[in-house]
Amino acid sequence: MQITSRFTVAVHMLLCMDVFQDEYKVTSDFLAGSIGVNPVVIRKLLSQLKDAGLAEVRRGPGGAAPAKPLEEITFLDIYRAVDCIGGDSLFHFHENPNPDCPVGKQIHRVLDGRLLQVQDTMEQGLKSITLAMVKQDLMI
Repeated sequence: MQITSRFTVAVHMLLCMDVFQDEYKVTSDFLAGSIGVNPVVIRKLLSQLKDAGLAEVRRGPGGAAPAKPLEEITFLDIYRAVDCIGGDSLFHFHENPNPDCPVGKQIHRVLDGRLLQVQDTMEQGLKSITLAMVKQDLMI
């Protein structure tokens, strides 16, 4: 299982926004240069971060910045903003198991609770890490 690179790109973006907001106008081009991706990718993620209340974009000379202190932004917040399938579910369950199959008719019953347990564990781990903790590890 692999979380897409959108998550790590969004973390990188928010850290850059915080570190450089007082020195530079933090634009999608600026962020793309640091991250090494196309500015279109940055703009899409920036829109998702903004919609989630994690980033703000000030038109004109302002640029982008975190919408709240880094101590209040967790990895779980970022994951939910940019990498969730939808409905806050980590796993996307196949929609039409065969009800005439002995496995298909029971698969939800036997997997749903276990998958929820895995998701809860992952979410607790993501919730325990803030961007402020990560920023402390930067050697700048």
